[in-house]
Amino acid sequence: MQTRYLGRAGLNVSSLGLGCMGLSYGYGPATDTRQAVELIRDAVERGVTFFDTAEVYGPYLNEEVVGQALKPFRDRMVIATKFGFDFGEDNNQQVLNSRPEHIRKAVEGSLRRLNTDVIDLLYQHRVDPDVPIEDVAGTVKELIAEGKVKHFGLSEAGAGTIRRAHAVQPVTALQSEYSLWWREPEKEILPLLEELGIGFVPFSPLGKGFLTGAITAETVFGAQDFRSKVPRFTAEAIEANEQLIVVLGELAREKGVTPAQIALAWLLAQKPWIVPIPGTTKLHRLEENLASTEISLTAEESGKITRSLDAIKIVGERYPAALQARVGR
Repeated sequence: MQTRYLGRAGLNVSSLGLGCMGLSYGYGPATDTRQAVELIRDAVERGVTFFDTAEVYGPYLNEEVVGQALKPFRDRMVIATKFGFDFGEDNNQQVLNSRPEHIRKAVEGSLRRLNTDVIDLLYQHRVDPDVPIEDVAGTVKELIAEGKVKHFGLSEAGAGTIRRAHAVQPVTALQSEYSLWWREPEKEILPLLEELGIGFVPFSPLGKGFLTGAITAETVFGAQDFRSKVPRFTAEAIEANEQLIVVLGELAREKGVTPAQIALAWLLAQKPWIVPIPGTTKLHRLEENLASTEISLTAEESGKITRSLDAIKIVGERYPAALQARVGR
């Protein structure tokens, strides 16, 4: 497995990470803990050193699973987690909260659940409009000085917020959605990250499964599956977007690989400081994803993919309205 640096901060990670959320949250019932631990350790054996989690995934369960799985290899792994929510008494209500005292409380909980004495990369999960980003960055700066955190990150933040945070505490990485069917970051975010020397960690690099070609208009999502609430995953939107899968399949056949591998290889080819974090619960999918790091796309091939997709209009919002309001702040 090759490695990459996330921006100019010196954080070196495997060129593909593992997004662990789906093992515990978001796509249906949580995976059995033993099986989840085994999958994470399978990733370690195959060279992955970068693992992404958050207190909200569960809540809390995913951090515990990641901490258990990586404990024997902790000194060689980079663990990213996130703060930014209150969960209410039933752990279901998610209210934005990035007040300094809450950040400190969240970090103590994450350290305990992750079985570690330091968090390698700590993201603000979503920008809190009630707390100045300077206060957030300043609190993380203090935690770094105290040795509890190594690097500061933001998730789904807008350009102005990134600049303001970076002026207080250098931001090592931004985590936001980016894929062949969500290319919004190319307009403003990627140029800014390059200017400031910030790494980029795309989540949902396979379009929450859509870019694998396995989802059709007939696909039924369970009530616990986040996609059941996403406008882009209605039967009408899926049918309208199928042309994207047709084009991606043709490109994959030309290269002798799978659509998922093309989608990941395209992301890796965009910038050397981009590290996607696809998630999965299945070993064969993990191996398929990791094999994408061995696919070399020339600038001509990458450009051909981009031009082919430029002609396709994607239908449907990527979030329900309430969640859409939380991104890009």
